[in-house]
Amino acid sequence: MQEPIQSQTQRGFIALGLLLAIVLGVVGFFYFQFKVPVHPPGEVMLEVAPGTPSGAIAHRLEAAGVIRSARMFLLMARMRGDAGRLQSGEYRFVEPVTLPEVMHRLHKGDVVLHRLTVPEGLRNDEVLNLLAEHTATDVARWREALGSLLDGKESEGLLLPETYTYRKPVRPKAILLDMLKAQRAIMQTLLPTWQDENGLRIVASIVEKETAVDAERPLVAAVIRNRLERRMALQMDPTVIYGLWHEDGNFSGNIRKGDLKRDTPWNSYTRKGLPPTPICNPGAASLRAATDPADVEYLYFVADGSGGHAFASTLEEHNANVRQWMRFERNR
Repeated sequence: MQEPIQSQTQRGFIALGLLLAIVLGVVGFFYFQFKVPVHPPGEVMLEVAPGTPSGAIAHRLEAAGVIRSARMFLLMARMRGDAGRLQSGEYRFVEPVTLPEVMHRLHKGDVVLHRLTVPEGLRNDEVLNLLAEHTATDVARWREALGSLLDGKESEGLLLPETYTYRKPVRPKAILLDMLKAQRAIMQTLLPTWQDENGLRIVASIVEKETAVDAERPLVAAVIRNRLERRMALQMDPTVIYGLWHEDGNFSGNIRKGDLKRDTPWNSYTRKGLPPTPICNPGAASLRAATDPADVEYLYFVADGSGGHAFASTLEEHNANVRQWMRFERNR
């Protein structure tokens, strides 16, 4: 017996309705998974090590509450061909974020950049200790990296004090290479004036240790130039201090008369000319001052008690400045 046409129509509408419901359900599911942002539970910091499989990354994102489903993350990664192209680094999630946005950030390498400022005038060992402490890494890694970059050659004075950015995981060799390249870039602009790279760095390093006042750097550089031209011993305390540290591995902090007489290759009281190496890592201002000393006849300088120095062209003027400084010290 033939089924009534009305029943067939009703069943057709029901089937169509079910199909539409399924389609809408699937669309809704994927819309929810891919388009509705996830609110991370506060600030989430996720560090991805080099070579981490995409599956491990997906499960860590899900466990941290950044995405809803590791399976959906992997599905999208495979569909987009990004499964093997997720970058390592440290990622920060704090605002609501969709699954495609998370994928885009990991593919682009939108990582947290850390800032590190290296002050002027530090020795290499002090710079490496600072880098190790700031990045929470073993200082031995930094020593090994610097030695590898320079093939074991003398490295004092080659790192430019500056503010640098770096990403995690920390790569000591990459950060140190940035510091070496930064000084090289400045040196290339100065070398037409100074043909002796080592000599330029040595003079700049002495300037750096003698004064922190920018206006005085060309004056100190002039004193060094003038004394070298007259074949006078430089007689600058920071060279003595560096020699004591280099020989003993430490320095008490107080320079004594006996220290001035103790002969080391860096003691500019017992030896004329420049020391054999820089005594610190000079900044850009000191490097420039070394290439462009002031046009003055100064041969001496001494602290003036205000953070600066009193300069003199004759020994008589210098002795008067010394007496004034001693009076200031006694009154203080």
